[in-house]
Amino acid sequence: MGRAIVIRKNESGEAGAPVNTAALDEVGPPPATDGPVLVDVAYSGINYKDGLALTGRPGVVRSTPLIGGIDLVGTVRESEDGRWRPGDEVILNGTGLSETHNGAFATQARVSGELLVKRPASISAARAAAIGTAGYTAALCVLRLEREHVNSTAEQPILVTGATGGVGSIAVLLLAAAGHHVAALTGRVEAYGDYLRGLGAEVVVPRADLLGAGRPLQSQRWSGVVDTVGGEVLANAISQTRYGSTVTACGLAGSASLPASVVPFILRAVTLAGVDSVVAPLADREAAWTRLARDLDLDVLDGLTETVPLAGAIDAAARLLAGEAHGRIAVDVRA
Repeated sequence: MGRAIVIRKNESGEAGAPVNTAALDEVGPPPATDGPVLVDVAYSGINYKDGLALTGRPGVVRSTPLIGGIDLVGTVRESEDGRWRPGDEVILNGTGLSETHNGAFATQARVSGELLVKRPASISAARAAAIGTAGYTAALCVLRLEREHVNSTAEQPILVTGATGGVGSIAVLLLAAAGHHVAALTGRVEAYGDYLRGLGAEVVVPRADLLGAGRPLQSQRWSGVVDTVGGEVLANAISQTRYGSTVTACGLAGSASLPASVVPFILRAVTLAGVDSVVAPLADREAAWTRLARDLDLDVLDGLTETVPLAGAIDAAARLLAGEAHGRIAVDVRA
């Protein structure tokens, strides 16, 4: 028998109750139908999606019962996929884990080998989980900005919204490491200003500056944007982005809406680039992890990471959604 956090439909019928419940259970071996590659899971992590799934919110888990955990870090035990052999150290982010397929909050998982990435030798399993989907998504955003030839200046830095979260924190680290000028947006400047400057942000911006219904065209403040928030924050960031530059959108921590105008696109040639982490092709995944291995300061990563045992993942997810955690939360599945 193994252990896993299993998400089930909430049958209580109570008004206002979560749609699902999550609990740590003993489970049997993962079914062969889950995939041809059997992995001994060492670590996972808690991302915004994991927070939603483990606290019973709608929008992530598509069928129940289902094992949670969208990040997998472990060692191949068995493989019917010729690309992978027993002993290979692997990473898998997204790909429907904890949405339509059993995820990584389990001592073993069966997965497809198609989008597995070999864990870089310079990044330990624990650190790979601390990076997780959040860091991998941040790297995808940075790579997209660079493909669009975004160059920052001190007067027009790259804006990172939701900067104290997992994606935002690692985006600040990667952008600063690449020599970019970075502005970090947060709703808690006094509490987290020093933290963000420690990651490499030159400017800390109050979230209130980008709230409210702004004009379609505003002063050109940003050379590019990594947005994790959505809603009014994203709309105003687009309106404040300089001519011909790019805004990457990868999250909706604030809102799924976009109350924006087409004016910045047709008068300033701003590009709004969506960044997906769930079904991104293998080449993009490998490029993101290569960039993380090259540029991410792992000592700084350690300083912004909390590690919890599998039994502590549900409580940690609740803290994340309540805004009581910042940085990254890794899950030691073996503990």
